[in-house]
Amino acid sequence: MYHRNYYENGQLKEEGWKENQLKEDYWKHYFPNGNLQANGHYKMGLMDGYWYFMDEHGHLEMEGHFKNGQKVKWWLFYDENGKINHKCQLKNGVKNGYCLKYTDEALKSAEKYKNGKKIKEWFSFGSFKKENKLSDLKS
Repeated sequence: MYHRNYYENGQLKEEGWKENQLKEDYWKHYFPNGNLQANGHYKMGLMDGYWYFMDEHGHLEMEGHFKNGQKVKWWLFYDENGKINHKCQLKNGVKNGYCLKYTDEALKSAEKYKNGKKIKEWFSFGSFKKENKLSDLKS
């Protein structure tokens, strides 16, 4: 069944499908000003699959994967000009794996995290390649 919730001012807050009172399938969430805040899929009431998040002005802030309501895999984070600022591998909502930092879309550094704690940072792609397998960046 298709469902809509509204802010007190009558502006649409969110819309999407529900099954057994739980959010299911594709949903859109809106800011009070009417701009899109987030869109993606739910599975049994939890965010699941690929999601997009915008700021109040409609600019993309971040995008990435959810599984069982937790951020997982690669996430992309954007600066105020719409360029990728950094991208990180996440597990259970925290950095776990690699984080690549960019300035004006040029790679500036790479970091490695374990359960949200930074282990190491590289500023040279050569030294990064010596100490890591590039295939690890694919997951």
